[in-house]
Formats: sequence, structure tokens, C-alpha cells
Amino acid sequence: MNRLDRLTAILTQLQSKRLLRANEIAERFGVSLRTIYRDMRALEEAGVPIIGEAGQGYALVDGYRLPPVMFTREEALSFLVAEKVIEKVVDKESARNFQSALFKIKSVLRQSEKEVLEQMSSHIEVRRRNSLQAEGKEQVLQSLLESLSENRLIEICYTTFIEEQTTTRLLEPLGVYFAFEQWYLIAFCRLRQDYRTFRLDRINRLKVLEEKYKGEHPSLQAYLEKIEQEENLTKVIIKTKKKMVKYLQSQMYNQGFVIKEEKDDMVLLTFMTSSLEGFLRWMIMLADQITIIQPQQLKDNLKELLDTMIHKISNPKAEKSKYL
Repeated sequence: MNRLDRLTAILTQLQSKRLLRANEIAERFGVSLRTIYRDMRALEEAGVPIIGEAGQGYALVDGYRLPPVMFTREEALSFLVAEKVIEKVVDKESARNFQSALFKIKSVLRQSEKEVLEQMSSHIEVRRRNSLQAEGKEQVLQSLLESLSENRLIEICYTTFIEEQTTTRLLEPLGVYFAFEQWYLIAFCRLRQDYRTFRLDRINRLKVLEEKYKGEHPSLQAYLEKIEQEENLTKVIIKTKKKMVKYLQSQMYNQGFVIKEEKDDMVLLTFMTSSLEGFLRWMIMLADQITIIQPQQLKDNLKELLDTMIHKISNPKAEKSKYL
């Protein structure tokens, strides 16, 4: 990207946030902080009213706006991809809001870009079951975003996954995140007097209350990093043929993948997992093609699970095992 294009992009980025840090801009364009400082001075000399707050960042004078921007064909196509993905991973209300915003963006596209989007729409599809689209859960994510933006307390009716116990909780939300094909909420639970994780698809009812919470909570990112550091992880090493790795790749990082070592036509895969049982149930899909190197407990658990499966096939009326 040449400097003129970068200056234009920086000016557009300045309009997207109230305050923009120099390191954010440098990271986006892959340049040094010194280069960004020179770019900001160039914009100021060109008459752009930029306010620099020491130790804070840059901001445009309130009320200053650029004329409507033009998008490239590649940028226009990225909107289409985003639309397809958003539609499948958020609740209906959030999807409607995104679509409404996208209509406004599309309205400033050149006719040629509009025609490309119409033509390409039928060539892009995201196939995924969205658990938040179920009846009665259409506004769960949107309501949480409302609560987070205003620091308002929420009340939920929640059913746990393992015990399937339903309780009503008063929560102070920290944030929401998407992982492992699910949306999750991290919040301070007044019932448990501690931070808890909730799967959004298991929230039966959610109400945003008028009361605002004043507790000082860590940021979502800081909390997740702290949890990752405190997790009791177990090292797992498995061996399989190189040709089988492609069947594991889509979920390897979700299972704590660390390193891959190739030896002849075999591959050693090392993981750090917080749940041996979860890892075992993921691994069972290719159990005939995998050799467990360590730990011994995982080997024992696999043997017990396979024995249980064989016993159930041989005797359908057998007692349920501790796994099932």
C-alpha cells in the first residue's frame, strides 16, 4: 500500500472510533509507530482537524466527516461474506440489525459493485445450525449487548448442561465470545458470588433490568487470559499417519494443539487439554488410526469406553455406563 492510500485509510479509520491509538493503526498497516506519527502530522498539515491526546490516542474534532467513501470490488465482496456468516452465528435480532446496517453500506456502492453482489450471493453459503435461532431466544445476544453497553444487571433462567438443573440468576456481564460453534457469556453471578460461564443456547429467558451494577470487573480479554493461565492442563501425545491429519485439522486447535513432529510417514501430535474425557470423545472418531503415546490414563479411559460400547452392542439391555 502506498502512502496516499494509507493516509486515506487512516482518515477513514479515525471516523470509525472516538479515540484511536497509534499502535492500533501501526498494527493494521504493518508499519512502525514513527511512520504513523509522520502520517498524522501530514494529515494535520493537510487541514484535517485531528486532536492528539497524550498517552491516549488520536481523535477527529467532533462533527468533522468525510464525504461518502467508495469501496473496491474486493471490499464489497467481503461484505457479502460477512453477511452470510453473521446470519448463521448470531440471533435473529442481531442479524436483522446487521442487515439493516449493510443496506446503508450497499446504498453507497457503485452500480457495478451492486451487480457483483447480486450475482455472487447465490455462490456463497454458510451451512450451520444456529442454536440461537430457536423460538424464544431470538433476542438473547442483542439483549446482552444492550446490558453490556449500559452496565445493566440481567436476570436469566438457565439450565445447566450436565445436571440439567434450572435456576434463576442475577448477573453482572463481562462480555460474550464465540468459540467451539457456540456463543458464551462470562458474568459475575450474584447467586454463586463468583464469575461463571453460560452457554447462550441454554438461557431459557433473559431480562435486562433497570438496575446498573457498579462492581469493578476485569475486561473480558483479561479474564479469559487469566483462566487459560490457571487451567490445569494435561499433556497428550498421539501418533497417526500423515494422511489422517487432514481429518483432525479443523478441530485440532480447539483441543489444545501445541506442536506437530513428522517421522517418516507418521506424525506425533502434542496437545495440552483441560478435559481428558472431552479429548477422548473427540479422538474416538479416528480411534482405529490413532496410537496414544501418553498419558496412561487416556489409554485406560479409551479401553473402558470401547469395552462399554462393545458390551452395549452385544447386550442392548445392559446398564448404562458412567460414560453414557
